[in-house]
Amino acid sequence: MPQKSADTAASDTSHARWEKLAFDLLKSEMREKKINYKELSRRLEALGLDELPDQLNRKVNRRRFSAAFLLACLVAMEKGVLILPRAADMKPK
Repeated sequence: MPQKSADTAASDTSHARWEKLAFDLLKSEMREKKINYKELSRRLEALGLDELPDQLNRKVNRRRFSAAFLLACLVAMEKGVLILPRAADMKPK
């Protein structure tokens, strides 16, 4: 199995914070609105996006999805206002 280069490992680490933020945003909105993957799938379908509930579950829990996917999910869940952390709170430690 090939080893990751130091640059790739550092990139993975720096992206991990953002992937966690996106995952936390999506999951907290699902919890708040009491939306499961089946319901999210139905709502995305109404927007013209075909994602089966099992596919959504895998995609979200892998924590590697596009900004477009995140935005589509937030719109489908009718998220009106998005409060993001301050840049100072997201700096590497």
